[in-house]
Amino acid sequence: MYIDKDLLIRPIEEQDLLRLWELIYKDDAPEWKKWDAPYIPHKSMPYEQFIKTNNFVDKENFWVICVDEVVCGIVSYYFEDDQRRWLEVGIVLHEAQNWGKGLGTRSLKLWINHIFNTLPLVRVGLTTWSGNERMIRVGEKLGMQTEARIRKVRYYEGNYYDSIRMGILREEWEAINFPNKV
Repeated sequence: MYIDKDLLIRPIEEQDLLRLWELIYKDDAPEWKKWDAPYIPHKSMPYEQFIKTNNFVDKENFWVICVDEVVCGIVSYYFEDDQRRWLEVGIVLHEAQNWGKGLGTRSLKLWINHIFNTLPLVRVGLTTWSGNERMIRVGEKLGMQTEARIRKVRYYEGNYYDSIRMGILREEWEAINFPNKV
């Protein structure tokens, strides 16, 4: 568990599952999906199916974000390669009332700290699309650099968007977040 004032990230517990289902799978077209890879189809599912098909409890790579002890989103990571050296992070704040308040930046900062503290990685990456300007800004605020722009590969509502790959090296992260570390 990592805490920053009213916000914390922690592993998912059994009692979080109903709330996660409500946030993620209750509706066919939730508002958050317009920003989180909207070019990938999303479908609702009954709670019983969610429980049978999603084993999120105590996963190392999939945690909840809580504000004032209420689950409001998730942070995650996955490996791009079999050697487990190329890691990408993800974050979703599922309700619009939590957007634009700095919660995403604070959550992702805690998550990246956790990743660098627990995994022997030299880089953490974040991939988004050019239509999600808020996510790009979060990456920039955390010190990430744009490492790649794959042009016009994401198609959404009749328009093409770029895929944006951002990343930060461990030494860059430590210089920004722990400048007095010897």
